[in-house]
Amino acid sequence: MMAERTLHFISGLPRSGSTLLSALLRQNPRLHAHMSSPVAGLVHELLNGMSGSNEYALFIGDQQRQRILRGLFEQFYGEEFTQPVIFDSNRAWCARMALLHGLFPQSKVIACVREVPWIIDSIERLVQRNALSPSAIFNFQSGGTVYSRAEGLAGAEGMLGYPYNALKEAFYGAHASRLLLVRYESLVSNPQAVLDGIYAFIGEPAFTHDLHNIQFDAQEFDRRAGTPGLHEVRPSVEVNHRATILPPDVFARFTNDAFWQHASNNTQGVKIL
Repeated sequence: MMAERTLHFISGLPRSGSTLLSALLRQNPRLHAHMSSPVAGLVHELLNGMSGSNEYALFIGDQQRQRILRGLFEQFYGEEFTQPVIFDSNRAWCARMALLHGLFPQSKVIACVREVPWIIDSIERLVQRNALSPSAIFNFQSGGTVYSRAEGLAGAEGMLGYPYNALKEAFYGAHASRLLLVRYESLVSNPQAVLDGIYAFIGEPAFTHDLHNIQFDAQEFDRRAGTPGLHEVRPSVEVNHRATILPPDVFARFTNDAFWQHASNNTQGVKIL
């Protein structure tokens, strides 16, 4: 199946436009895109299951591991997915660049990024908007403050910290040429230009998108996660200017974290839209 289709990946930082990007891409009948899929988690479990922790790992070679992992993608994206180009989304993919290159050498990774203080601000807005519903983001635990929540988000295994570190790994790594960064600020201010850049990067013909009739519904998933609005996409792409709700010291803590904004850091020549 994957020999007949092209597989690409959407990754990057949370609250940085990946759901909006998927909602736009899926307007193109050649493409399949959705919110985060379970495939990355299944890959993680399979790799662990085929490791030395399995007493029978002696009988599992790398070629078998590759076939099993490719088979996972093939079976997940079965015959009901008729589009010739598949985008699988997960924030973990930036930490799997070498694996993806080995499994699907022609694949590309689109990483959505955003000024980091506004990621913290966006998550805090969700928490405060849903004050009666503890969120899966914080293990369904109520309480805490904006300070403890920001600390938890930025930790090495936090909702922001893990994908941020994974993004750095991909940005400076050996497979950086297969990475394209899409800035949230560009996506909402000039979406068609960003989409044109993505099509050029993956070698697909351009497609004119309807920027004022965007449809995407993940309400049930968000409700179960205790975070209504987590994957909400507005019908039209628009820039939303607003003041932050973060205390000044929390906002300032993350102000200089957008490493991709400094040309001197881009040692691998990563393409940035």
